[in-house]
Amino acid sequence: AMGFYTGGARVMPVPGPLGRINPQALDKAIQRYSRDLAPGGQPMAVTITQATEVGTVYAVDDVKAIAEVSRRHGLPLHMDGARFANAIAATGVTPAEMTWKSGVDIISFGATKNGCWMADAVVIFNPEVGKDLRLLRQHAGQTFSKARFISAQFEAYLTDDLWLRMAGHANAMAAHL
Repeated sequence: AMGFYTGGARVMPVPGPLGRINPQALDKAIQRYSRDLAPGGQPMAVTITQATEVGTVYAVDDVKAIAEVSRRHGLPLHMDGARFANAIAATGVTPAEMTWKSGVDIISFGATKNGCWMADAVVIFNPEVGKDLRLLRQHAGQTFSKARFISAQFEAYLTDDLWLRMAGHANAMAAHL
């Protein structure tokens, strides 16, 4: 699906310890693509997953280091937050500290993997990065008429830190295993 919506883009993995991107490896990976060699493709964004697919978490300083590399190369930083609540519950930092204060431009804030029914939200911190999002969302067919019933879950999810309590419980149960 990504290639369809991006005109042929593909994901280029960057190595790092325990599923986390290493900033130095990211810098080297980006430098492989010369701006003078258009046929070779160009990096368009950096994406990190918080928490990672293997359950590890980026610390705030890790996110800042990756954001610094991204900025130096003129690339926006996207955070895949499918397990964002688990990361916040594990680190104890605020969502602001983990995202926009650390240089994240846009996050896909997931609630589905923390108790909601197919409810995720895109939060844009850098308006320039999200300027075409409405058009892309429509192009992707993500404008169904009863979306309010799905998005309404966020009201309860975010009230009284329910999202963090559920994530904290999930983290504790995972540690118990």
